[in-house]
Amino acid sequence: MRVAGILGAVLIGSLNAASSQTVYSHIAQPTVYSYCQQFQTIYVNIRERSLTPDSARRAFSTVMLGLQQRFKSNDSRWPDSLQRDSLRRTGRYFAFPIRGYSPSAIGGTHGEGYRNAGFDLFDFKVKGSHPAQDIFVRDRNQDVLDDRTREPVDVLSMSNGLVLGVETDWLVGSEYRGGNWIWIYDPTLNGLFYYAHNNEVMVVPGQWVQAGDKIAEMGRSGLNAYKSRSPTHLHLMYLQIQPNGLPIPIDTYRWLLTARLSK
Repeated sequence: MRVAGILGAVLIGSLNAASSQTVYSHIAQPTVYSYCQQFQTIYVNIRERSLTPDSARRAFSTVMLGLQQRFKSNDSRWPDSLQRDSLRRTGRYFAFPIRGYSPSAIGGTHGEGYRNAGFDLFDFKVKGSHPAQDIFVRDRNQDVLDDRTREPVDVLSMSNGLVLGVETDWLVGSEYRGGNWIWIYDPTLNGLFYYAHNNEVMVVPGQWVQAGDKIAEMGRSGLNAYKSRSPTHLHLMYLQIQPNGLPIPIDTYRWLLTARLSK
């Protein structure tokens, strides 16, 4: 997907002839959708290496701090860090992200597939880390249909949030590792959920979703996920936004263990 360049602020002026033609103006507040456009542009530019890591960090931080302030100013009940920690420990806050599956589908034993060492969202040359949990489905013949139901497997949003960006144009042979992905911003937690390797994406930037809503159908898109050696799975990552607007990965394993299941 290619999104047009970042929207600038709109200046609205009025002319007053009685005051030597003094112009009075104000800067319009960016819309939520404009933040989505900015985020998508930044992430695609990072992927294509048309931004330096330092430039990407500055741009990302600006967008996330602006988006956070936008939600905070509209919600007098904006949670503090202790309230966020309490929500994370409350299993009912999260929905398990694969319909018809349970934590037994999480790869590895006790979630050890999560490896955050060396992770850098802003430098696509960095490889080797895996700050995510992979959740596998029954698909031995790799046709992206559940072996029991013979139907596509639904990917669900883990929490309430704003769809910030999506990729829907991945093609076989592309070097992009995430394939068809979705980024969702949870303003309550002030964090980002990333859902990768989808087949069909069902949401668009700017859309609000609830925990448990269908956002995609399971797929095998992505450089390595498409290869036959890779079982069909969802790549789930969560990034916590820090006070400076930059992200750090957090392991979702314990959240997944207590998340409510969907049939």
